[in-house]
Amino acid sequence: MPGSNMPARDGSTIGRFHSVTASNGHVVPEEETVAVEVRPEGGCRRWLWKACPCCCRRQSSSCSVNNEENATRDKDKPAIGPEPPQPHTEDKELKVLPLTVRSLDLLSSKTGQNRKEHHTDQYHSNELIIRRGQTFQMELDLSRPFNINTDKLHVDLKTGPLPLVSKGTHVIIPLVEELQDLCWEGKIVEQNSNRIKLSVNSPPNGIVGQYKLTIATQSPESESVSTYDPDKKIYMLFNPWCEEDSVYMDDETEKKEYVLNDTGRIYYGTERQIGARTWNFGQFDEGILEACLYILEKSEVPPSGRGDPVNVVRVISAMVNSPDDRGVLQGNWSGNYVGGTPPTAWSGSVEILKRYHRERGVPVKYGQCWVFSGITTTVLRCLGIPARSVTNFQSAHDTDVSLTTDVYFDENMEPINYLNSDSVWNFHVWNDCWMARPDLPPGMGGWQVVDSTPQETSQGTFRCGPASIAAIRAGQVYLSYDAPFVFAEVNSDKIYWQRNLDGTFSQIHSEKNAVGRCISTKAVGSEQRVDITHLYKHPEGSEEERIAVETACRYGSKPDVYSSPVAEDVSVEVKVDGDGPCMGEDAKLKIELKNKSDQARSTTLHSQVAVMYYTGVLKDTVKTEKIPVELMPNEEKVIDWVLPYHSYEDQLVDQAALMLTLSGRVSETKQVLACQISFRLRTPDISIEPLGEAFVGKEASAKLTFTNPLPCTLRNVVVRVEGLGLRNLHPINVGDVVRHATVTVTEHFIPSLAGTRKLVASLDCKQITQVHGVVDIIVQESQ
Repeated sequence: MPGSNMPARDGSTIGRFHSVTASNGHVVPEEETVAVEVRPEGGCRRWLWKACPCCCRRQSSSCSVNNEENATRDKDKPAIGPEPPQPHTEDKELKVLPLTVRSLDLLSSKTGQNRKEHHTDQYHSNELIIRRGQTFQMELDLSRPFNINTDKLHVDLKTGPLPLVSKGTHVIIPLVEELQDLCWEGKIVEQNSNRIKLSVNSPPNGIVGQYKLTIATQSPESESVSTYDPDKKIYMLFNPWCEEDSVYMDDETEKKEYVLNDTGRIYYGTERQIGARTWNFGQFDEGILEACLYILEKSEVPPSGRGDPVNVVRVISAMVNSPDDRGVLQGNWSGNYVGGTPPTAWSGSVEILKRYHRERGVPVKYGQCWVFSGITTTVLRCLGIPARSVTNFQSAHDTDVSLTTDVYFDENMEPINYLNSDSVWNFHVWNDCWMARPDLPPGMGGWQVVDSTPQETSQGTFRCGPASIAAIRAGQVYLSYDAPFVFAEVNSDKIYWQRNLDGTFSQIHSEKNAVGRCISTKAVGSEQRVDITHLYKHPEGSEEERIAVETACRYGSKPDVYSSPVAEDVSVEVKVDGDGPCMGEDAKLKIELKNKSDQARSTTLHSQVAVMYYTGVLKDTVKTEKIPVELMPNEEKVIDWVLPYHSYEDQLVDQAALMLTLSGRVSETKQVLACQISFRLRTPDISIEPLGEAFVGKEASAKLTFTNPLPCTLRNVVVRVEGLGLRNLHPINVGDVVRHATVTVTEHFIPSLAGTRKLVASLDCKQITQVHGVVDIIVQESQ
């Protein structure tokens, strides 16, 4: 299992060099030697024996072969006198040929197993293109058969101008006997004479980019290392199909749309007259992958930072525009497009990216928001990050971080033009991209806004995002990156101000539904438009939406636009009893409200509970409700909150986590109440009981017991048992387990090491996860 400790061996360990380190700089863990059958001799030695048998005697070692036919023939020959003296040599036997690599096949054909399994068969390239966190194969033709007991071999991958093991840009891939997850390692899976086939595993957080590959070999009698440089490249991308990758997306149809679809629709016009145009993203076209990686290389982000999608997206947002880093596209809103292509003339990203790459970083002329968005979709999908182009109608541009769209008038109600820098665009196009956000609180993963159109600077550079859409919806604009700007685009109020005689300004009017209309993107699997406004904000005018607006504005440059609460004397908290709710039962929590004032208080709590991946990405909302609350003076009230089992039974994902969000406003004081808690549904343990004593080399037993907690049948249950020094991984096929049934199996094993050993069991079943058990087995020396 990942992270398990394995016994170490000496410096002659099989299939690797002594003290070779993995990409993280630690010594590669080693396992117990397993004998592998090796051909006794190569073709060259057999030919030499036939040509001159006296100079190439067969050894009597375990690698030699007795030829009974020749022995019989020699016995029938007449006796021959003593052999003449031979010249003295240190070794009369022919030395073993040195081990070198003669050729390498990366199996990079678009129709082959590697490209098909990695969903990279559409890329117009003959190079090996893989996705991280997934195994791939390669075939090596060696100078002689590989002896797993004595020969040493490892694969080197290097990326960036100064590859370093400590930075993860120089990867040393050792040979192991069994592949584990989450790390770089290789295993020989086939051997046929001089040819071997390697299966190589990569980590799900590996650095994305182009790698140069070399292979190092060493023979037992040689101190020197032979290095084979095939002048071949490997491209590694993000992997939305890998659950451990930050960009993992579980819906297959969404991956097909947001990663593999090379065409799309971009919307424009006004909210009443929405137009659509087809855009050729072309992420698989010839030369596009190289152009996208060139953009990363041209940025200031070092290769070691290209494994984090948050970093990569932020870089792409900056590099697609040109004002401060000579990025891909130069914006032009003047109407004069002499010397370039009018933005409306473009219909795809391919020519723009190819031209930028071909001209070695000269910005292409010209673009506007939909062109910037189309290019960003191309680059992100090409690199493996799910992405889509999104159009916001009536899109505000807040220039002073007030999180409002401000219009100023003088004493005579004439517009003050030099103050009216905020604006509302008929439409604006940006991007959503999908990823976990471990840098933010739970629940903030999923769709993130990224905007490559140069409007305002972020940390000194024209870029925007990634900003969590969940944070935007809740008004939590203090969460990175650039959430205030995006919030103002979709949900700012339009505030009208008049100048007073003393030069101050007074608020005279506000529009609460002026911006953020008909937020649109292409539907999954069709050419239709789908409205996703509900992802960005609560229904206009609802209490939840007003709370979000006022919460956000308190972090802006004009926090007093909305009246502050008269008092903040009511608190709300969610508590979990004991170890928390159990899987298969109604989930019960307690909401505690306290009124600290001497007057009555009333509010309505809005509750929403959603299924959540362990990465913090929310999947689906499973229940919403409104809870009216009346509090007497100084009263403490406990509300029993219940989520019925039938509400979540078909919705859970791995780790079985849920997120409960509460919000409300105290009627008397206008105080905003908000609370959020994530909780896990506990799963039962596998009980393991040793049966009798255990001795080295003698069979021992343990009883494993598991009870199905669900009111439904578990299908195709497998219990996986293993223990270091006890037994290798052993799957036990249990089959179906009916509702609330208890299953007991007896596991037999023969300990190989004395001392206290742990026998570990885990359940493999799609309907329920994180079920496991462990017990200490005290193994005694044989009597």
